[in-house]
Amino acid sequence: MIPDQQAAIDFYRDLFGWQGEIGPPETGGYAVCTLKGRPVAGIMAAMNPDGSRPDPMPPAVWTTYLATESVDDTLGKAGDVGGKVVMPGMDVMDLGRMAVVADPQGAVFGLWEAKSFPGAGTVNEHGALIWSELSTSDPEAAGRFYAATLPMNPVPSAMEGAEGYTEFQVGDRAVGGMMNLDQAPPGTPPHWMVYFAVDDVDSVVAAAARAGATVLAPPFDMVAGRMAVLADPQGAVFSVIAATVPQQPA
Repeated sequence: MIPDQQAAIDFYRDLFGWQGEIGPPETGGYAVCTLKGRPVAGIMAAMNPDGSRPDPMPPAVWTTYLATESVDDTLGKAGDVGGKVVMPGMDVMDLGRMAVVADPQGAVFGLWEAKSFPGAGTVNEHGALIWSELSTSDPEAAGRFYAATLPMNPVPSAMEGAEGYTEFQVGDRAVGGMMNLDQAPPGTPPHWMVYFAVDDVDSVVAAAARAGATVLAPPFDMVAGRMAVLADPQGAVFSVIAATVPQQPA
């Protein structure tokens, strides 16, 4: 969700090679961005439910969507364990059903009940989603919330050098991560972070900066690879990573 939709489409096209265009009025102009012909992300102009432009304009943000077999059932479970409905369940034509929720600590995420549109068609390669990560003020409470709501089971990471890091698992597959917010800059609210895979972090960061992005965390090496944190020219925050450990978002 972003104030200037076309400018965002142009930025990510040049940075990651995405293709996309503003959609028809019946979808609120939603743009499905593709990479090699497969959907990788969506970009939409910030708007009120009635289609008008918000005033004041909300911050630009990337939203992580978690798959569910039933949006309505998941909303009920989320409410039972302290979650708050930000946007109630709604059908998106024949594509699926969606909702937006805030967990008890305040981190916002989306829910997607797929019908004809399953979601991302390409992951874990240059320019595509590779990981989603929750930074929260209370990892234990957040872990209980997501386990009760979806479920995604919080499991301590077995990766060497990642002590204190939690993986969310569905079955035996890691689908996301969680870390304590005390490692973030002071004042950072609980949030989900999207990570996009890139072949060369340093060159992507340099290109993003030339295009008007802000480098929040310059390229650095960590246990899962080399990464950086960026804010696009309109302020939406995301990470890029050249991963040395394969990730498996679902």
